[in-house]
Amino acid sequence: MESPVVLGIESSCDETGAGLVSDGRLLGHAVASSMDEHARFGGVVPEIAARAHLDSFMPVIREALGRAGLGMADIGAVAVTTGPGLSGALQVGLAGAKTLAFSLGVPLYGVHHLAGHVAADTLEHGPLPDPCMVLIVSGGHTSLLLVRDLARDPIVHLGDTVDDAAGECFDKVARVFGLPYPGGPAIDRSAREGDPRAVAFPRPLTGARDARYDFSFSGLKTSAARWAEQHRLRGEELPLADGAASLQEAVADVLTRKAVAACREHGVGTLVVVGGVAANSRVRALAEERCRAAGIALRVPPLKLCTDNGAMIAAVGDLLVRAGAEPAPLDVSIDPSAPLEYAALHPVALAATRSA
Repeated sequence: MESPVVLGIESSCDETGAGLVSDGRLLGHAVASSMDEHARFGGVVPEIAARAHLDSFMPVIREALGRAGLGMADIGAVAVTTGPGLSGALQVGLAGAKTLAFSLGVPLYGVHHLAGHVAADTLEHGPLPDPCMVLIVSGGHTSLLLVRDLARDPIVHLGDTVDDAAGECFDKVARVFGLPYPGGPAIDRSAREGDPRAVAFPRPLTGARDARYDFSFSGLKTSAARWAEQHRLRGEELPLADGAASLQEAVADVLTRKAVAACREHGVGTLVVVGGVAANSRVRALAEERCRAAGIALRVPPLKLCTDNGAMIAAVGDLLVRAGAEPAPLDVSIDPSAPLEYAALHPVALAATRSA
């Protein structure tokens, strides 16, 4: 039996994404970003993001369908991000997805945003090995996960961020350095001309035995801010390239060191690095270098699939459909702070009240 075409919808932050996947194959996708509207505020403004999703919802879906050479009638299932993310932004995506699924008479699946990042790699490199180690690095999340069957099995957390995530650290330090938002790409560009050994920034939690796979970038952020402040207090020009390169090296060192160590301890032969920060040039290069030395296969999605997009949500939906997973109930809601336990995320509003 031919696998249905799954439409995936992503609206958790400032990108409105739509993607179409069937039997593990990406047929077409499109993304509209409201990033430029947020840049002057130095971060994402939830109300602006929600309005932008409303404006972009149908145009993005039509664009994805056009690129795939498909029409609305070809859609066999709809998958949508139900958490985590900005509440208003998630509500826009879910309301639109429910409307589409109902009008087309097709099943609806709620998807955990971070599971989408994991599944994004399958669109480039095929099915995930069972098991594999996954390092998620994004603006709000840094996690080290042991993944088996993404559609069926629980996701095991070996470590998570205890304060600032890697992408959040880049954004906050970029602001202190006088670089534009988003901070990750700006730090990466500035670092190209710098010396990664110029500033001895700390490597947080690398010596902690009881938290050896957890991440903490708040202290690194503070250290970089103080370094910049000291130069300004002395009336010196900030050696921006060196600061950016040294910060980037510290983040990449911590991320890849812990990920490779986890692979070794758990006997896992494949490391998958996903999320927006996986687009960082130094993170990718150091991961490749250390995995090669350890005999570990490295998988990183192409840049276009690292940041938020609808294709990754469609990829999870496609896996759920093929695994025979139950669709979401009619009263499926959102969970803006949902922990990552399973790829499917079908929270129901007022569930706690009903069971009380």
